[in-house]
Amino acid sequence: MSEPIDRILRFPAVLDVTCLSRSTLYRKINQGTFPKQIAISTRRAGWRESATQEWLRNPIWYSSGESS
Repeated sequence: MSEPIDRILRFPAVLDVTCLSRSTLYRKINQGTFPKQIAISTRRAGWRESATQEWLRNPIWYSSGESS
């Protein structure tokens, strides 16, 4: 049995799933309270669906583990 695929969510999908505004999402990324983007290509980035789901399970206590 294979493991489920961890999809990459683009910006509009992350906004829809989290119900955050654009500015709030970027502020949370900078504060380390939301998962960081990953590069898809030179000019594209996204978020791992698993990381976004982890944030949704506990948004108040989430920490990306990286200090900024």
